[in-house]
Amino acid sequence: MPDINLLLRDNIKKLVPYASARDEFSGTASIFLDANENSLGSPIPGQYNRYPDPHQLKIKELLSGIKGVPVENIFLGNGSDECIDLLFRAFCNPGKDNMIINPPTYGMYEVSAHVNDVEVRKAMLTEDFQLNLENIESLVDEQTKIIWICSPNNPTGNAFPHQQIEMVLNNFDGLVVIDEAYINFSRQQSFIKELTEYPNLVILQTLSKAWGLAGLRVGMAFASEAIVHILNKIKPPYNIGQAAQELVIRALSQTSQVNEMIREIVSMRSSLELEIRKFPAVKKVYPSDANFLLVKIDHARKVYEVLLNQGIVVRDRSNAELCKDCLRITVGKKEENEKLLQALGALE
Repeated sequence: MPDINLLLRDNIKKLVPYASARDEFSGTASIFLDANENSLGSPIPGQYNRYPDPHQLKIKELLSGIKGVPVENIFLGNGSDECIDLLFRAFCNPGKDNMIINPPTYGMYEVSAHVNDVEVRKAMLTEDFQLNLENIESLVDEQTKIIWICSPNNPTGNAFPHQQIEMVLNNFDGLVVIDEAYINFSRQQSFIKELTEYPNLVILQTLSKAWGLAGLRVGMAFASEAIVHILNKIKPPYNIGQAAQELVIRALSQTSQVNEMIREIVSMRSSLELEIRKFPAVKKVYPSDANFLLVKIDHARKVYEVLLNQGIVVRDRSNAELCKDCLRITVGKKEENEKLLQALGALE
């Protein structure tokens, strides 16, 4: 079994974490004179003059019930991007270690690697957007610390078969990070149930997509208690603000509404796919397990600009590997999808 301590950077092992005022205090109190806050309050209603819970325990307790994961296995970041950056800072030695991505995929893995001076190795997906396991294996060496797998994948939209990901987990002793930002829209099961089997597994999820809370910037990492402890050790002390925590707590009580939105988005995704396929300029609509469609279309850049001139913003992914002449189109509200289809129809 992989030993997380062997993967950890030496300076992180020796790091004495910053202890915030709230970390040094436990229990209840009525007078707080410990954190140099403004004791007179704030100009808006609420307790925003006080620092928030640095470990977001109320949110984690609610997520524990929803996800079936112990609180000790949950880390919250200022968006999933913070989780990505912290994993690099904890486990990858700058200028020495490397990581593997599977392009085309989410761009922040590569950006964060460059910020942290970590070599990026690319195992291209196959032509049908599946993992190339032989290529991944050929890129691994003693300095490979992390393999990133986005499933369902962005921008291709497909989820990878469980067996493929399990092959990676069973044959690699570094961290395997599965980014499940779009898992709520997928027919595939989350890897959360496999956490106890793989101490080197990290699962990223987010409240930005299915939960509709992109503006709050709250990402989730599920991992072994040892990995969560490391992330808590190096994160900024108050990385999730008080207002965001309050709103997330309110949202997590609305699971039935979220499930209804997911069902509606998946239904509209199917309808939108059928309609887009009808246009002669559309060469392919790739199968999607996410809340978007990847569409191969003639003169994609020109189509993108025409749509933009009509106030419709999609994502031109033509410059991404294997995505020539492809647009990524998010499933919108019913009336937004109709306007999109009207605009595409006018191109003919």
